Amino acid sequence: MRGASLIISRTPVRLSFFGGGTDYPDYYLREKGAVLGVTINQYTYISINRLSAFFDYKIRVGYSKAELAHEVADIQHPSVRECLKYKGIDGYLDIHIFADLPARTGLGSSSSFTVGLLHGLYALEGRMPTKQQLAEDAHVVEQQRIGENVGSQDQVHAAYGGMNLIEFDATGFKVKPVIISASKRQLLQTSLMVFYTGQTRFASEVLEEQVRNTRAMSKDAYLKRMHAMVYEAADLISNAPEQELLGRLGGLLGESWELKKQLSSQVSNGFIDDIYQKAVRAGALGGKIAGAGGGGFVFFFVPLEKQASVRKALADLLEVNFNFDSQGSSIIYMC
Repeated sequence: MRGASLIISRTPVRLSFFGGGTDYPDYYLREKGAVLGVTINQYTYISINRLSAFFDYKIRVGYSKAELAHEVADIQHPSVRECLKYKGIDGYLDIHIFADLPARTGLGSSSSFTVGLLHGLYALEGRMPTKQQLAEDAHVVEQQRIGENVGSQDQVHAAYGGMNLIEFDATGFKVKPVIISASKRQLLQTSLMVFYTGQTRFASEVLEEQVRNTRAMSKDAYLKRMHAMVYEAADLISNAPEQELLGRLGGLLGESWELKKQLSSQVSNGFIDDIYQKAVRAGALGGKIAGAGGGGFVFFFVPLEKQASVRKALADLLEVNFNFDSQGSSIIYMC
């Protein structure tokens, strides 16, 4: 069935609070994994337009560079190439990528892109995939077809949106929305501060050592504790008195950060450690690097009355203004 001729998809990036590392197949296929995170209203946009036969190329891809290709196999961008191959599409497409935030910064932007592209390709066919289908397809593309060292949470967050507890095991994944009152949701949103370190990195490269350690089972004690913290955090968010929530959740996040640094020598460095200490001294209750580590974004839980001090302490860093997203990947235009 031939669908629309122009599609624009919009897919959020995420903040991963707890459990990152337990969402790798090398871990959750033998031990259960779980993560807790939220998507934010910083998006990856992808436009897909049908090309006529009048052009002397079959595929144009625009991102930080422009590619003109005659065959799908000739496309250099790995996600574009493998998504098209996975969907059995042989070309006559003009694909452009736009983003609110830079790539390779730990917010799951690569998976946001893959999910958004797959969503757009489905819509181009006149089909509406489920959120589960989008996430599962993205897992296949990134982990099996491209062969990247990536976990399984980013694709699910991007597809579903919202604040979720996601469980992983050998049977697949389950998404459980976190039960939270409107006032607590607003408290968490206004208490989160997100800063850009200015350093980008390829997550697959940063994670190489961590994946080796996971396969060797040498970090299982840390990962099991990080898995348990997911459920502790979900319980706090739902049941802790509002006046206690930030302090207890910030302390748990700080503990999670210390555990995360034990998974690989690539997670942190002197520059990131210095940022973290400055924020804590200025009043942050706890925080962590976003994503794999090694650069990108850092975020902290900070009471409103301390935010000016933290902002001053990290004045050399760009701060992200955001709200929580609850929609996940969506098609925002088609004709």
